[in-house]
Amino acid sequence: MFRMWGKIWKNNRMVRDTVICITDYSLSRTAMVFQALDDICYEFDLSKPIWLDSNISEFQRIAKTRFTQDSFIEKIPFDFLELQVIEE
Repeated sequence: MFRMWGKIWKNNRMVRDTVICITDYSLSRTAMVFQALDDICYEFDLSKPIWLDSNISEFQRIAKTRFTQDSFIEKIPFDFLELQVIEE
């Protein structure tokens, strides 16, 4: 089972979180990451963030990244959205 933890942080406090589980192993890891991100954004009612080079390299190294205002087109009411793979 692939599980990704999505967390919204504001003022050094976790405001909301959710865990998305994907059991469709016909998908590649990349497809599972994008599907989980879509589900997290849908649950939090957010637009999808843009993957910057820093996000990609950080996610490849430690399976965790933070999306700040730079990654979103619209204004966000929090400091950052954090994604972390917790099970593969």
